[in-house]
Amino acid sequence: MVKVATTKLDRTRVARTALDLLNETGLEGLTLRGIAQRLDVKAPALYWHFKDKQALLDEMATEMMRRMGEEFLATPDADWRVALTAAMRGMRVHLLRYRDGAKVFSGTHYTDLSYAAPMEAHLRVLAGAGFAPDTAARAWFTAYSYTIGFVIEEQAAGGPGPGRGDDGGYDLAARAERLAAYPLAAAAGEVMFRSHDRGFEEGLAAIVTGIGATLATAGERGRDSG
Repeated sequence: MVKVATTKLDRTRVARTALDLLNETGLEGLTLRGIAQRLDVKAPALYWHFKDKQALLDEMATEMMRRMGEEFLATPDADWRVALTAAMRGMRVHLLRYRDGAKVFSGTHYTDLSYAAPMEAHLRVLAGAGFAPDTAARAWFTAYSYTIGFVIEEQAAGGPGPGRGDDGGYDLAARAERLAAYPLAAAAGEVMFRSHDRGFEEGLAAIVTGIGATLATAGERGRDSG
């Protein structure tokens, strides 16, 4: 006899189950069949909700955004540098809660408008600081892209594979030995593959400073010429 799920199967429930399973399998090991087994249903039942794995990833990313919630919002009177920095820090924290979380989040299409209020709030802060609409959008997307890209590399550096140490991170001693003829490249390993918190903060500070020096200035030039 085929078991019947006692709880209604919907997109949100499937996405939440997939996020739980993600921490066990990683993105490569995540399958609709495995999710169906966890939900105690037959795999075809999931295809009523998701036509393929990408559609599932879209819903998973949307659920991650929902969970960020108010932590991702900017207060109207916040300094734009403080607001942008806090938002990107918060995003990184959330992405790191899931194995391969940044890969799941990257390149997906949200299935609802849960992202709209946070984005609107941050764009308003930037606009209130004098950014033109296009430069505000560019500033936001630049910091957003940096954060996702950093976490993708951060999570990839901790996974299993050739040339990794016992802790799953890169074997820097072996790397330095291979790069003995390239001392600067060898020494760079400590910066790139260790102290991720410090690396993220230093990179984010550079991004925010660069935004202030280029995009904000571009907005001011546009107003002056108008």
